[in-house]
Amino acid sequence: MLNKIQIVLQYILPKRWLTEVIGLIAQWRGGLITQWMIKLFIYIYRINMNEVQQTNITKYPTFNTFFTRKLRSNARPINNNPSILVMPADGIISQIGQINKKYILQAKGHYYSLESLLAGNNDMINYFENGNFSTIYLSPSNYHRVHMPCDGILRETLYIPGDLFSVNPLITKNIANLFARNERLICLFETNFGLIAQILIGAIIMGSIETVWLGTITPPRKGVIKHWHHAQSNKINKIVLSKGQEMGLFKLGSTVINLFPKNKITFDHQLHSNHISKIGLPLAKINNIKIEQ
Repeated sequence: MLNKIQIVLQYILPKRWLTEVIGLIAQWRGGLITQWMIKLFIYIYRINMNEVQQTNITKYPTFNTFFTRKLRSNARPINNNPSILVMPADGIISQIGQINKKYILQAKGHYYSLESLLAGNNDMINYFENGNFSTIYLSPSNYHRVHMPCDGILRETLYIPGDLFSVNPLITKNIANLFARNERLICLFETNFGLIAQILIGAIIMGSIETVWLGTITPPRKGVIKHWHHAQSNKINKIVLSKGQEMGLFKLGSTVINLFPKNKITFDHQLHSNHISKIGLPLAKINNIKIEQ
């Protein structure tokens, strides 16, 4: 019964209004009250403060500055094998595998299309058909900065407005086309084995999506698609990110989806649904690639 209530609430709650209000609270410089909120959050979600760069909670002026806390430089060692892709986020792998023609598994019995996820961008849809995907869920307890699975040159950034359903496992299993209905940011990178997409999914009470090259994408939420094309040949303006480098962040929990082209990678055989994801650990191996020495 409780699960049914949670699902129904997703349809009737004023999700956008709640997200804006909680976002304002998270940005509030509340002094001792903010510190109390942070202490309570650490206690409830059992945050490991030993891996955090700044352990003194009085140094966080807002709840958001704590929530987007950085880790110590050695907290997430990056696998340096050039043929290995690494996990881009801390969390839980909700689904991983091959794209079935143009359909991606969301949860048991639920698929959504590349067409809806990529907002009808035919070039991307055709490119990733029969490719591979991974979906990583970030709970409130996780580190919420997102990193690169491999070296990449940014080609496009595409913001798609949408709903703000929760992305927790219960809701993911019960609301069809969830990731294609929520707001999202599609980041397309050129790599040494083809194009990859790293997609940041918005969610209820998630105050913001940010990238290192554009800063804050949301809010505000104006319901308008935004599309940026980035320089490829100009060395001054070209945006190049290295494997393991931070590329963006969430303020409160969400999901990261990665798309890879057909036959270009093989996922690590140990990975499966509900596997714990840690930045820097192996995600996949690049197939038949010549590594420059």
